Amino acid sequence: MLTLKRVGAGASLRDFMRVPHLTQGHDPYWVAPISLELGPLQIGEGPRFNPKVNPWFQHGEVMFWVAERDGQLVGRISAQIDQNHLKLYNDATGFFGFFECIDDQEVANALFEAGFAWLREKGMKRCVGPFSFNINDPDAGLLIDGFNCRPRVAMGHAQPYYQKLVEDAGFAKAVDMRAYLTPMDTALPFKQLQWLKRRLARNPRLAVRSLDPKRYDEDFAAIVDIWRAGWVDNWGSIPMTEAEGKYLAEETKLIVIPELVSIATVDGKPAAMCMALPDFNEMIWDLKGKLLPFGWAKLIWRVLTRRSFLSGTRVILMGVSPEYKNKSMGSQLALLTVGAVREASLKLGMLVCEMSWVLETNTQTCHSIEEIGGKVYKTYRMFERAI
Repeated sequence: MLTLKRVGAGASLRDFMRVPHLTQGHDPYWVAPISLELGPLQIGEGPRFNPKVNPWFQHGEVMFWVAERDGQLVGRISAQIDQNHLKLYNDATGFFGFFECIDDQEVANALFEAGFAWLREKGMKRCVGPFSFNINDPDAGLLIDGFNCRPRVAMGHAQPYYQKLVEDAGFAKAVDMRAYLTPMDTALPFKQLQWLKRRLARNPRLAVRSLDPKRYDEDFAAIVDIWRAGWVDNWGSIPMTEAEGKYLAEETKLIVIPELVSIATVDGKPAAMCMALPDFNEMIWDLKGKLLPFGWAKLIWRVLTRRSFLSGTRVILMGVSPEYKNKSMGSQLALLTVGAVREASLKLGMLVCEMSWVLETNTQTCHSIEEIGGKVYKTYRMFERAI
C-alpha cells in the first residue's frame, strides 16, 4: 500500500534525507551529501533545511513529503513558493524540488499530485523545477545526460529513468543547462594569453588580482554584485538577497582557494570576475554522507590539504559588469579573469575544470567556452507544467 506523509506530520526530516540513499545509493557515481554543523560553520543538507540558518526562508515557503510503500521509503518531493519570484514575475508559478523516486510511475504521480495540491492551495497555476528551493541554490535542474561520471561540487545527480517519471507526470521541457568540461592545460591559447597580458600592461586602468582572504567578505560581495547584475536578464533569474550572498560566502569559505578566484578591476572598481571552486565532491564521495566515526577526520585532512589533494575545479560564477557587457572591453575583462584562473589551476595541478551551469539560451557564453576547448558533458533540464 502506497502512503504519503508530510515532513513534520507523520514523517521526519531524517526520513526525507534518507530517501536518496535508497534510490541512488547503488550508483557509484552518486555522491551522498553531508551535513556539517560546528558552531558558526553550517554547511550541507541539515543547515539548508533549517529556517534559522538558510536565508531563503525569509522569502520562501516549502512543504516536504515522503512516499512509503509497505513501510519502506520509496520517494520524496518538495513544493515551494518564492515571494521574490512572484513579486518579480507575477506569474502564479510555484516550484518542485528534491525529487527522488524508485522506478515506479504510481509513486512519482502521487508525489507530484501532493505537491500540485499544496501549490494550488497557495494560488499557483504553474509548476517549474526541479529546484532545491530556487534557481540560485545548488542542484538546480534534472540531469538528463552524462550519467557516467560523478557530479562536481554543488551539482546534482539523477537516475536515467527520472526524466521519464517527470515527463509522464505531465511536465515538458522549459530550458536546458549545460555543464562544460574544459581542460586547463589547453584552454586559452598561449598567444592569446600573451596578447591579453600586453594589453593589461599597456592600460593602467586595468588590473587583475586574486581574492584577498583579508577582505574576504568585501571581495565576495563584489563578486555576487557582478554576478547578480549580469544574470538579471537570464531565464528564471531571481536576484540573490544580501543575506543569501553572505550565506553563500560562508558555505564557500570552507574550501575556497584564493588563487582560483580572479577579479578584474577598472580604475580600481571590480568589473569582472571568475570564481572556480576546488571539487568538494572529490573530498566527500567515499564518505557516503557519514562523518562518524572517522569521516570527519578524513574530511578535515582533505580540506587542509586540498591544494594537493584535488585534481579538478568547477567555475561556479563568472561575469562582467553590465556597463562592459557586449563590448570589446567586456570580452577582454572576461578572458583576463578566466586566464588568471587557468594559470592558477595549472600551478595547483588541477587540470580539469567544469564550467557550469550555462543556459542553452546564453549563446554568447556557450560560444566563448567552446572557443577555449570546452565540451558539453552533462545536461540538466528544467521542466514546467500547468497545474
